[in-house]
Amino acid sequence: MRKILTIDVGGTFIKHAVMTGTRSFKITNQNKIPTPKENHEKFLKTLADIFKANDDVEGIGVSMPGLIDNKRGVCISSGALNFSNGHCLTEELQDICGVPVAVENDANCAALAEVKSGSLKDVKDAVVLVFGTGVGGALIHNKKIYRGTHFCAGEVSFVLKNINGTAAEENFYADEFSALAFQKSCAKILNMPEEQVTGEMIFDLIEENNDDMLDALYKFAHGVAALILNLQVILDPERFALGGGISERQSFIDAVHSKIDELCANAPDFLPRPEVVACKYRNDANLFGALYNYLKK
Repeated sequence: MRKILTIDVGGTFIKHAVMTGTRSFKITNQNKIPTPKENHEKFLKTLADIFKANDDVEGIGVSMPGLIDNKRGVCISSGALNFSNGHCLTEELQDICGVPVAVENDANCAALAEVKSGSLKDVKDAVVLVFGTGVGGALIHNKKIYRGTHFCAGEVSFVLKNINGTAAEENFYADEFSALAFQKSCAKILNMPEEQVTGEMIFDLIEENNDDMLDALYKFAHGVAALILNLQVILDPERFALGGGISERQSFIDAVHSKIDELCANAPDFLPRPEVVACKYRNDANLFGALYNYLKK
């Protein structure tokens, strides 16, 4: 039986698990820790410490935010973890841990999992959108990840919200429509400190039909639906899969469907209505994708 350590690096937490199996794999020893944000050395040590606690594995698969050269394992740009920019994480971890390492962009990992055995296994062309600290995107053509010339394909976090604005952080899509941005806006509405407002709290209020939180959800869902419609006419995929922790909430998926219906009601009849589903692996999609990326080495 094979044992592979998978690590999903996020802007807030690093999730990790040992995947065990032969032809099919299951998650064991799953846990998460806060993501260190001081410097690359502390970040690298944290990953090495995770390995030391699970050193009976044959190798490591890593899911990372940002632009990743998956062939060389180089972090071209690591989003909020910009201290890792330019570092070859594959070589650095291999030198410390002494086992093979494979590194891939987090949204691409989610897409690999969904194409392999999830909600996209029966389509050839698709888009995966993962809502977290930012908004990860992965483009799938003929069941393969399309990366673009600069490994930038799918970086929807940096889509401009306002075509008359500048290419600055406050005008990027993720500034308003990431899961983190949604959480912050809800905290403001509730007049509470951001650190005291959790996703669980927000969706508990939504399920209790709290008007303010329902309004916030549908405003957020409208922004998600608008992005999906734009990508539909640009790429014309067969299906969209939504991931990240927020995708585990059916009320979020339902709100996106509702807003897509509203937008499509006034669209030309010849334009296709996007098909939208939740990722099968939900919040574990990146872990399974890190596994599949490792197995491809």
